[in-house]
Amino acid sequence: MPGVLVEAGPDAGLVWHHGDPFAEQRAMRDREAVVELSNRPVVEISGPDRLTWLHALTSQHLEHLPPGEQTTALILSPTGHIEQVLHGSDDGERFTCWTEPGHGQDLVSWLDSMRFMSRVAVRLRDDLRVVWSGGSERIVGASEAVEGRPAGVWAYEAMRIAAQIPRIFLDTDHKTIPNEIGLYGTHLHKGCYRGQETVARVQNLGRPPRRLVGLHFDGSVDLLPAHRAPLLLDGREAGFVGSAARHHELGPIGLGLVRRNTPTDAGLLADGIAVAQETIVDPDVGLHFRPKLR
Repeated sequence: MPGVLVEAGPDAGLVWHHGDPFAEQRAMRDREAVVELSNRPVVEISGPDRLTWLHALTSQHLEHLPPGEQTTALILSPTGHIEQVLHGSDDGERFTCWTEPGHGQDLVSWLDSMRFMSRVAVRLRDDLRVVWSGGSERIVGASEAVEGRPAGVWAYEAMRIAAQIPRIFLDTDHKTIPNEIGLYGTHLHKGCYRGQETVARVQNLGRPPRRLVGLHFDGSVDLLPAHRAPLLLDGREAGFVGSAARHHELGPIGLGLVRRNTPTDAGLLADGIAVAQETIVDPDVGLHFRPKLR
């Protein structure tokens, strides 16, 4: 079958599933699946200064990035809030990366504005697309065939959530700092970059304002909470729901951001659905994790 399409949200137009989303998740687990993520904009950064330039601009240590090594980097505001995300690798001549739907041109424009005297060039690559295959996201040619069992973004999202990998702009908001999501995409031992003072201060003092949590929804309810649904504790808002999906083994799960002082064992409520928490980021010192989609 051609697949059921996503009707709304950032992945609208992609295939939601090909008829059996749970079997598609098992195929992802066994690294036999291919998921089309063609709505992710692809950006190419070339020029001899590209890695030192990106190293100075982003939260990641990129100056000596080995060819072929996959990495994630964030661009922060001066006050440390997450503004952009890049996922990609360098091939020795160019750094090719992808970002979230709707953010490609903004990313290119901002990077282009920061070139100054650096020997770099930045451009969108409409002739390339992103697929998940063999255990990770890959950038391939727009018409390049990739072998594997077709799977949809239901499977992809369920496996990502189970792996506790936050999706920037979906599991975060305009106030999110890297410490709240476990320093994902952030390296602590590098030189100065925009927003570093906030990251370092919270790292040294501990106690980030909020923390990323895993969410386990009441499986007896045949609904998932809406994106950005408030997470309530005793009737008061403690945070919000980010991603949500049905997992082939774990049932209905999600990711959310809650206030740091929310008790880790407290039951929550979202759209009238009972929610149990799973700690991802320690409320005092933070959990510095490097997750991989499994």
